[in-house]
Amino acid sequence: MTSTQPNPIQTTDAGIPVQSDTYSLTVGAGGPILLQDSYLIEQMANFNRERIKERQPHAKGSGAFGRFEVTGDVSAYTRAAFLQPGTETRMVARFSTVAGERGSPDMWRDLRGFALKFYTSEGNYDMVGNDTPVFFMRDPIHFQNFIRSQKRLAKVNLRSNDMQWDFWTLLPQTAHQVIWLMGDRGFPKTFRHMNGYSSHTYMWINADGVQSWVKYHFISDQGIEFLTQAEGDRLAGTDPDLHTKDLYEAIERGDHPSWTLKVQVMPYEDAKTYRFNPFDITKVWPHGDYPLIEVGRFTLDRNPVDYHTEIEQLAVAPANLVPGIGPSPDPAAARPTVFLPRRAPGPARRELHADPGQRPGRAGARLQQGRDRADPQRHRPGLLPELQGRPAGRQRAQPAAELVRRRRARAHRLRTARRGRRLEPGRHPGPRGDGRRRKGPAGQQHRGSAARRRDRARPPARLLVPQQRRRGPRRAGREGRPRRAVLSGDQFRRPAPAAPGVGHYSRTSVAR
Repeated sequence: MTSTQPNPIQTTDAGIPVQSDTYSLTVGAGGPILLQDSYLIEQMANFNRERIKERQPHAKGSGAFGRFEVTGDVSAYTRAAFLQPGTETRMVARFSTVAGERGSPDMWRDLRGFALKFYTSEGNYDMVGNDTPVFFMRDPIHFQNFIRSQKRLAKVNLRSNDMQWDFWTLLPQTAHQVIWLMGDRGFPKTFRHMNGYSSHTYMWINADGVQSWVKYHFISDQGIEFLTQAEGDRLAGTDPDLHTKDLYEAIERGDHPSWTLKVQVMPYEDAKTYRFNPFDITKVWPHGDYPLIEVGRFTLDRNPVDYHTEIEQLAVAPANLVPGIGPSPDPAAARPTVFLPRRAPGPARRELHADPGQRPGRAGARLQQGRDRADPQRHRPGLLPELQGRPAGRQRAQPAAELVRRRRARAHRLRTARRGRRLEPGRHPGPRGDGRRRKGPAGQQHRGSAARRRDRARPPARLLVPQQRRRGPRRAGREGRPRRAVLSGDQFRRPAPAAPGVGHYSRTSVAR
């Protein structure tokens, strides 16, 4: 069957059509490839840079886009705009294993990460959690060692059960989480059949400034289902990407998964007298003391167009807290809030395509960790509105190193000018200038404020210009370099024209 659709035009990164994407540019039919084949070099460079360093941890995962709809009324507890009754907010979710690497199977007994980003009218609100309401330790000082215990042993480059269990048994506070992990919740059937929890405690502030403590519970509307260890081991060898495939195929066939958001709210003063530390992440709040309150529901209804750009580079930073939501004294919350953006750290991640927020006037930058271009197509179908057609706006600020270099150079020129040695231009643009800077007259290297005021009242100090090169063995200066004559003040005249056939400057005399 012949297609009626015209072939798309292949272009370079600059949008220029390429003559051929089948053959390289060569010298003749069997000659060598030419360096001027910029399209070939561009393709090879993009290929070399299309892989980025995997997350540490939460390396293996998948995600999708959706919408969050508020169905309850929690305006008495928070003034956050996206949590007000009737509000609908676009969002993205990423689910992952914790200890697994990029190539590891989905079917391991492990915690599952539950990372969410809400594109609210007040900016991006990010939350990271797991599929269990507790965690292994309450003090973040242990986190690094915990993750290393789940990774490969340096001596043999293999995962070590002994190293993993040594950490758990030597740190008794891990016992609650280990029980969850070794139970049914440690092996969810799919990403769609597991709950999500903030685990950490957060603060809500209402319009009157009243503060409350809150924990988030995302209850799966598909129900909780899990695998046995034997089933998981079999699927790990036969279908290692089962969770990734299941989420994608469910959304493609219109079976959109959803989760109901419910919260536990603790009055601010209750935390001071509660029977245990409510900010201890190794414990849960009893539902009898603080029952669940329904807030809304989020539904995943769109798969990513480009997984690498939209999901793999998704940067979820819990430090992104919108007005009405704040941190708590939970010591373990400092770890994800400060140190766990779950993707490229630093300012570069804010230019990534999956993390733009709604920032009027921001440049539609193509900066990306891993590929030269974040979006090879200018308008991709199905992207969020804030990902398309952002105005050019201001240019990105200069890198810090460049600003420091320029400021130092400017400060050096000012200091030198005040000492009576103008360096404008610091290097003469003439064809044979050696560019060396000369010291000023003796006694003017360190001058007081009165001398500097006198200097500012005087005409420009001196201008260095190339002097005629002398012929013969007695010429001065460095070999092959001209000497420079000094012209003081405003009293100087243009150099006399050189004699025919002489390609150098002539000496100019100036009366002081």
